[in-house]
Amino acid sequence: MPDTLFSSLPITSAQVKNLSSLGYKNMTPVQAQSLPHVLKGKDILAQAKTGSGKTAAFGIGLLDKINPRFFGTQALVLCPTRELADQVGKEIRKLARSVPNIKLVLLCGGKPFGPQVGSLEHGAHIVVGTPGRIQDHLKKRTLKLDQLKTLVLDEADRMLDMGFSDVMTDIIKRTPDSRQTLLFSATYPDEVKKMCRSIQRDPITVTVESDHQQSVIEQLFYQVKKHERNNTLLALFEHYQPKTAIVFCHTKAQCSEMAEFLREHNIESLAIHGDLDQRERDQVLVRFANNSCSVLVATDVAARGLDIKSIGMVINYELPRDPEIYVHRIGRTGRAGETGLAMSLFAEHEQVRVKAIEEYQHKPCLIDSPLSLDRNNSYKLYPPMVTIQIDGGRKDKIRPGDILGALTGDAGLEGKQIGKIDIFDRSSYVALEHEAVRQALNYLANGKIKGRPAKARKVR
Repeated sequence: MPDTLFSSLPITSAQVKNLSSLGYKNMTPVQAQSLPHVLKGKDILAQAKTGSGKTAAFGIGLLDKINPRFFGTQALVLCPTRELADQVGKEIRKLARSVPNIKLVLLCGGKPFGPQVGSLEHGAHIVVGTPGRIQDHLKKRTLKLDQLKTLVLDEADRMLDMGFSDVMTDIIKRTPDSRQTLLFSATYPDEVKKMCRSIQRDPITVTVESDHQQSVIEQLFYQVKKHERNNTLLALFEHYQPKTAIVFCHTKAQCSEMAEFLREHNIESLAIHGDLDQRERDQVLVRFANNSCSVLVATDVAARGLDIKSIGMVINYELPRDPEIYVHRIGRTGRAGETGLAMSLFAEHEQVRVKAIEEYQHKPCLIDSPLSLDRNNSYKLYPPMVTIQIDGGRKDKIRPGDILGALTGDAGLEGKQIGKIDIFDRSSYVALEHEAVRQALNYLANGKIKGRPAKARKVR
């Protein structure tokens, strides 16, 4: 339909062309419902889950208002985690290709403060970051928001869950009353409604259906005794044999234990939780996204903002207390027109959580017995790719094309042997087929990228 085309929006032809080059032609439901209002300067309260296209919804809107000739901060995007902030920053940079000389600065905890100050001193049109680090910069007066035009709160519910309420209030107080406020949330609890009333002016409410069609995601529940959880988890892998999966746990300790348990049973997996430092978190997410890790064992907070297009199965090692969190978890499979599997383990005392999910989804949960699972004791799950880390990144002016050129040129690799390339500030990660790793490392031991030596190592 014509009204879902990006070309129907009042945006520049250069932006329409850029969106087309990025594969954006038709708007997703959240984009179609919100963008016309965002471009008119209206405040927005949108309930939409990860993967719905919300980043483009607010990214296109905030870019439309940027004056490239003024180097004050004109747009601020607050995100709950460093991973989501990094993902949002990358997406907005792509959307900004049609607007010359736009500068975006990422301000997150876990990164050195000094270089961030240096970046801000040279001016920034757009700032994306986590609440704690944004507040630090405001208190030290290294960041000023007096000329802000657009404020975006991405995943507001999660920021409130993480205890950022007071910090967010302090940040918002430092912004002009005339700003446009765009609030996006996967769930819509009373705390979010209360915040909306206090910071927005007559917001347009946008709701995108957040439950999942049975035909897209197959949901099954398995009642287990406490001592049966691990064995049933293994049985799910041996029966369904997914190529990729996320296992959700409640605690950091559980994540580490489950990842180790799966590795002991020939299922390559990595844990992600709040105790990892930034470098470790980056590496885990890069490896899962580029097919050099098959299974991610995660807490809800650590996995927030994770947007991997093809995840074969989601497993709830334990059911969450909130049915909205359950729906959010399983929504990470069955994306982009693919079918997905959502498997959940629950003990007798957790039946009240199953009932809450049934009421929330307006349909009964299908409960099966672990005895119905056909076990394949020879099953193994190892990823098809391996990741190498190269010293040198964005700040060294290295681009994906430079790495690809070096590896397919002087190193003699075939293009099909090279997977996803991720560029960070001072390092780059490259996914390679197993048989190509030694050849790439041998070349990089003495070879060069963009005329400079580039040390590399395998990420383990």
